[in-house]
This record gives sequence, structure tokens and C-alpha cells, in this order.
Amino acid sequence: MAETVDSISCGALIIGGSAGSLDVLLEIFPALRKDISFPILLVVHRKASNQSLLTDLLKSRTTLTVGEAEEKEFLNAGKVFIAPADYHMLIEEDQSISLDYSEKVNYSRPSIDVTFQSAAEVFKEKLVCILLSGSNADGVEGLKSVNNYSGRVVIQNPNTAIMPYMPQQAVLNVEPHVILDSHDMADYINKLNG
Repeated sequence: MAETVDSISCGALIIGGSAGSLDVLLEIFPALRKDISFPILLVVHRKASNQSLLTDLLKSRTTLTVGEAEEKEFLNAGKVFIAPADYHMLIEEDQSISLDYSEKVNYSRPSIDVTFQSAAEVFKEKLVCILLSGSNADGVEGLKSVNNYSGRVVIQNPNTAIMPYMPQQAVLNVEPHVILDSHDMADYINKLNG
């Protein structure tokens, strides 16, 4: 791959994960630079009863602004938008958030596929998506859309995932731009340009 990560223009970064992804997130977020020049969207499968746990954990470990995504909220650079438990998070043409309670996709709501696909249509080649550890195939179809719109596909090395099934399915079914060990992800993100 001739392209270097710091030549990638990033309009938005989406990180999707399920079982086993929390450890990776807690490794990534403390190491992110505070002047990130693009929004970060986070889609993690979790129970509605743990609604604020993820938000509170990340807030305590990063200098970035972290919050649950809200209906019609616009994506701001340097903010982390977390998909609320039990809602799909879609990105509208005007780069605002739409929350949706329609049926589960891949047994999941929020679905990583739904967010990846809607954001791919909006951000096209300026979208970077990272798929982490998990125990189902959510994210695979979404990453195909990201590739179709010339965005960047990043997959956690299944060998470093607590639950390797999700990244393994992605590696088998999608052409990734890069496969990263968890400890290399913060550095990759910090080198992206907004």
C-alpha cells in the first residue's frame, strides 16, 4: 500500500464493536490527541440497562467531548457520539444524526451495519470505519458499502480480539485497507487528517 495514513482526509470516523471491544476502546481513547479534527461515532452492542456506563467510562479516559448521540444533533469535529443502547444511529445528508427504533439487524440494535451504510452514503471517500472484536457478523455488510463509496476499511487483527468472530468475518468477506493490532489503533487515528 503506497498511501500513508496521514494523507487520508477523514470527514468522520466510525468505530463499531461488540463483545470484547470495550478493552480496545479503553486502550484507544486515552491515547487520542485532543485536537482531533473530525467527529468520532461509536456503535457498540450493549444492554439498555447499562445506558450510561460506556459514556461515563470514556469521559473519564479522554480529553475529547463524549456524549450519547441525540436526534437531529449535528456531527461536530472533536466530539465522540455514542449510539444509544437499543437505537440504530443513522447519518443524514446534512450530517445530522437520526435515531431509529426499527427491527434489529444481525440481532443488534444499534447495528454497526446500519451506521456504516448510512455514513458511507454521506461521507463517501472521507469516511474511515474501524471494526473491532465481537461475536456476530454485524459490520460486514456495512464495510462493503464503505468500500463501494471509496471509504477506508480498518479491521482489528482477529488474533488480538477477545472475540475474533466479527473481525474474522470482515477479513474473509471485505477487502480491508489495513488490519491493525489493537495497540496500533490510537496512533492510526491520530494520524488521520480532518
